[in-house]
Amino acid sequence: MKARPAAWVLFLAAVFGCVQLANVTGRDTPDSRNYLSYALGLGGADKSEAAGRTIEYLCASRGETASRNHDVDVRRFRTPDPGPAVREKCRRYYEWSVGRRLDAGQTSGWTAPFMSERFMRIFEVRPGYPLLLLPFVTLLGVTWGLWAAGVCVAAAGGVLVFLVLRTVGVPVGPALTGQVLYYVLPTGATAMRPMTEGTMTALTLAALWGCALVLGGRRGGGGPVAVSLALLFAVKHAQALFLAVCLAGACCLIGVHRRRAGRPVGNAVRTLLKVTTGAAVGTVLLAGLLRYPSESDSLQDLLTDHFFQPDRESPWEEFFQLEGNFWVEWLRRQLAQPLFLVLIGAGAWGALRRRPTFGVLLVAAGGTGVLSMAAHPDIAIDRLMVMVWLVPVVGLPLLVTDEELRPRRPFPSLLGGQPSNPRSSNAGEAEAPSPSGV
Repeated sequence: MKARPAAWVLFLAAVFGCVQLANVTGRDTPDSRNYLSYALGLGGADKSEAAGRTIEYLCASRGETASRNHDVDVRRFRTPDPGPAVREKCRRYYEWSVGRRLDAGQTSGWTAPFMSERFMRIFEVRPGYPLLLLPFVTLLGVTWGLWAAGVCVAAAGGVLVFLVLRTVGVPVGPALTGQVLYYVLPTGATAMRPMTEGTMTALTLAALWGCALVLGGRRGGGGPVAVSLALLFAVKHAQALFLAVCLAGACCLIGVHRRRAGRPVGNAVRTLLKVTTGAAVGTVLLAGLLRYPSESDSLQDLLTDHFFQPDRESPWEEFFQLEGNFWVEWLRRQLAQPLFLVLIGAGAWGALRRRPTFGVLLVAAGGTGVLSMAAHPDIAIDRLMVMVWLVPVVGLPLLVTDEELRPRRPFPSLLGGQPSNPRSSNAGEAEAPSPSGV
């Protein structure tokens, strides 16, 4: 008997999870300690306990990474394993530095004081990801909890890719290909790291799914977009603002193009414009009301090595100089190995050619990765660009699809593959390719 599409979706997610058993640890970054201690604090641990458990995880991971690197070092693999020494040195350093801050009275907020209060404030306003981690680390412990949370977040992202593609009318096979692409491209690896990027990517895909529902004539489709942006605000409010602004800008571009082509803007585009504009304005107002760190704080954080150095007197001048240097070097590196640029171009072409209106929204969502990178031009940090990978993840299956694309109902026919009734009451809002593009 032929397997149902839902079974294939779950099977691919399960295979991805099993493969991740090869790297249960070793994925952490310096920021992971802040999110983990935040989650442990939400679970009832005091600052000392949260710091201790976080340090144990962090240093064990670094020790294991050192051991792995040692085993394949052609010059040193015969020497004693440095892992235990690395772990002990790491533990002593963090116990000293965190203990010093605790003794000095730095006990406010939810995170353990790994850095100054000014720096930790940046993470205090991001409760969404620690709240997601909380049940996992409570039930499974720190190591397996972080791993399981990463698997669930990454698996959910792949499932959302499938739903997005099916909603815009892509057949089951290419839609499953999109799910696989999400897992094997940097989106999957980034989603597995104990950082916010995986959750932000999944919520961005959820917003795109809502956009596809609206364009397909689904009533109430603006709800998923609004909910996704609201949840994204809790995870990282800057990303919520970037996504809302980019989607709103894309809707404006679509509306202007249609007007010039003598076509009506359409209720679907108007709905998305209202939702995204409202979300952008709401994000700015709420962030100001809650006194979240401003762009000035982010700028000083970037230029002062996380506030270890005195504030810069002319931060914007230095920032623009760094910005120019960054993009010149980034482009030079991309041209030396142009696979990324080729995939982005092919994905954008596929989406814009097969589903022009949705393609504009997809490219806009991917553009948030460029904005994130531009706001923090550090050549050593490439994870901020992860949203751009959504363009090939979703666009390449559209590029290779030869069948006529027809919008589909999300449930129950989304997984099964029956097209929606073109005579339904909402079909008038369904996107269809036209000679005038979007």
